[in-house]
Amino acid sequence: MATLLRKIGLIRLHDRDTEDPKHHQGSLKGTKQGNQKNNTKHCNTSNETNILSTPEIKARKFDVSVKDKASVKDKPGKDTKEKQQTGSSKSTVSSLPPLAPNRQHCTQVRTRRLMKELQEIRRLGDSFITVELADDNLYDWNVKLHQVDKDSALWQDMKETNTEFILLNVSFPDNFPFSPPFMRVLTPRLENGYVLDGGAICMELLTPRGWSSAYTVEAVMRQFAASLVKGQGRICRKAGKSKKAFSRKEAEATFKSLVKTHEKYGWVSPPVSDG
Repeated sequence: MATLLRKIGLIRLHDRDTEDPKHHQGSLKGTKQGNQKNNTKHCNTSNETNILSTPEIKARKFDVSVKDKASVKDKPGKDTKEKQQTGSSKSTVSSLPPLAPNRQHCTQVRTRRLMKELQEIRRLGDSFITVELADDNLYDWNVKLHQVDKDSALWQDMKETNTEFILLNVSFPDNFPFSPPFMRVLTPRLENGYVLDGGAICMELLTPRGWSSAYTVEAVMRQFAASLVKGQGRICRKAGKSKKAFSRKEAEATFKSLVKTHEKYGWVSPPVSDG
């Protein structure tokens, strides 16, 4: 029995050895190639995943990305440069004081105020004052004062000399009505009544300290008419001196001087002795 089993095993071994070598090799190759493909595919996948996930590669990628970003920051494009230049120019412009808009605003306020006052005076048609524009300039008025206190010596002088009015010039600064106008007498030549050299007028409300934007030209003229009477103003009748015209330059210098004096010693106009 043992001999028979040995013979059968030898026959099987012989059959295996006598198989077609090509077929045997092909089957081996196919198996090996299949195994190699599977192994290769598996290795490639595992190797690729492992390589990309290693800390060294990650560090390299991070370094490269940082360098790229740094290079972009170091070399700004045209748009960035233009924005920077625009930003710097804007900051320079914003640091400058906005003078033009303020000046324009003041001019608009002054124009509206004077137009309103001029229309109001002409609408009332009051015989107290009349207004004419000097050289058609809205900011330079010639004001005619037609009336003062009829019980005053000044009113009597006006009747005797046939003086119909006292002519004054009123010029308005750029920041009117927040600053007072400059007012002076043109004709006739007056004495006393707080009228000084050049026709300058000594009145506190005509100074920045005494001025209020609520004052109108008509109100100022009424105050001036009252101060003429309180200060015992008279029309000058002296020969030679009465015909001498007032000077604007002299009036400005006189007014500047009297303002300094009164700021030092105080304002009393009209004087206390006159009530």
